[in-house]
Amino acid sequence: MPCWIDSARPDTKAAVAFYSGVLGWELADQMPPGASETYFEATVDGGLVAAIGSWDNGLEHVGWTTYIAVDSADEAAQRVRAAGGRVLVEPHDVLDAGRMAMCADPEGATFAVWQANTHIGAEVVNAPGSWNWSNLVTADMEAAKRFYGAVFPWEFDAVDVGGEPSITIVVPEYGDYLETIDPGVRTRHAESGAPPRFTDTVAWFEPMDKGGPRWHVTISVADADQAAARARELGGEVLVEPFDIPWQRITVLRDPDGATFTAGQFKPPS
Repeated sequence: MPCWIDSARPDTKAAVAFYSGVLGWELADQMPPGASETYFEATVDGGLVAAIGSWDNGLEHVGWTTYIAVDSADEAAQRVRAAGGRVLVEPHDVLDAGRMAMCADPEGATFAVWQANTHIGAEVVNAPGSWNWSNLVTADMEAAKRFYGAVFPWEFDAVDVGGEPSITIVVPEYGDYLETIDPGVRTRHAESGAPPRFTDTVAWFEPMDKGGPRWHVTISVADADQAAARARELGGEVLVEPFDIPWQRITVLRDPDGATFTAGQFKPPS
């Protein structure tokens, strides 16, 4: 399942200022003094949520990378190739944190596979300032189901959200884990009218837009309108003004380096 997000860029200074101001992140460089690269890990209430670094991730554009947890990065890379995808950066160790590979699906949406060692991924999710989830933007949902179903042990449900057909990515029993850290979450989801197996959902498919195929990140915020205003103040752009969808008020933002993300404010049905 998706476990981590980070973003590589040539200069981290502007990004650190932007995300700390918009999302309230506390960022600290984890690289040793004198290192040629930086890796700023972000925390919310003391828990890891994401990172921004200056390394070369093999991609031509600046954006957010979604990492998907696997038992073996090498075997996952083999499955990516067998299913028609590409391995952009071969499996390699990242110090003692884990082992990863950078990949692309047949449409070109990029993602990383992560075999954890000392770094298991995000420690805080869904709370304001933390990663909510990553959605796959795709022109062919059925082809995406075939590819990702061959690479990962995922199941897929067809759902209707506000009149728009979509597909959820389901990891059976994920909701059982959520219950251990947030007791009653299954009941609350059911009472709010969420789709079946919503508590076991780890991501969604979205129809193609002008941004092209990609894994698009949503980060939780306490106030979507305030996040949009702060993004403007700090040199970012508001690509989509705040608006309401079922269970959320969202806005799409672009940071000063060009990376886009959605800021989502949870709004339970009245």
